Amino acid sequence: MYKLPLQLKTLILSDIHLGTPFCKAEEVLIFLENCEFKKLILNGDIIDGWSLKRKGGWKESHAEVLNKILSYIEDEKTDVLFLKGNHDEELEDVLDFPINKLNIIHESIHKTTKGDYLITHGDRFDTINQNHKWVAILGDIAYQFMMGVNKIYNRYRSWRGKPYYSISKAAKSLVKSIVSSADQFEDKLVEAAIKADCKGIICGHIHTAIDKQIKGIHYLNSGDWVESLTAIAEFENEEFEILRYSDLIQ
Repeated sequence: MYKLPLQLKTLILSDIHLGTPFCKAEEVLIFLENCEFKKLILNGDIIDGWSLKRKGGWKESHAEVLNKILSYIEDEKTDVLFLKGNHDEELEDVLDFPINKLNIIHESIHKTTKGDYLITHGDRFDTINQNHKWVAILGDIAYQFMMGVNKIYNRYRSWRGKPYYSISKAAKSLVKSIVSSADQFEDKLVEAAIKADCKGIICGHIHTAIDKQIKGIHYLNSGDWVESLTAIAEFENEEFEILRYSDLIQ
């Protein structure tokens, strides 16, 4: 259990998916209220343009998260980076909001005294997303459908006294692992970090929190705020750690 509010150098969030029915916006707000940081990195898929184009899921709590992000951007004490993800597309067409205020960029280098990290959402390493967008969109629709099935299924499990089990996450993990294996996703991450002369790479996209070494490159993935409810923290000593909502909020 951490002492709250948690004092951080940097907080990294990705895959919040504001605008989808299953976004955990309330939990994001609680999490942010319990963290203090000098730098906030929003690493893609913060607002889900794909879902909003299908008229799905914008709630008052989603607007509150967006307003919270704007307050950090306007606060001179906080450095905010907003990186583009594959779902952060055509936002100006689906939001009644001046998107230019978010200052969205494609990637960045995060400097530490121990070495630099390439920050990117991760979708550019996903061949299906890059070359077969219609398949990615169809997969996203299927995932949201599975989330609905998951909700009903876990009511039944709860009635039987069984713990929560995510059908949607298991299915997504299986598909992503198959695709990543065929696509050499992690190999591409390593190559990108080496090319950028970085000791590590930080991304999101696959909705699975990861902290590991690959061929001498430190790979960090921030997970998501649909099911995992995870983030990456950089402490004042420049050590990185995966944070889980459940670790902060009991």
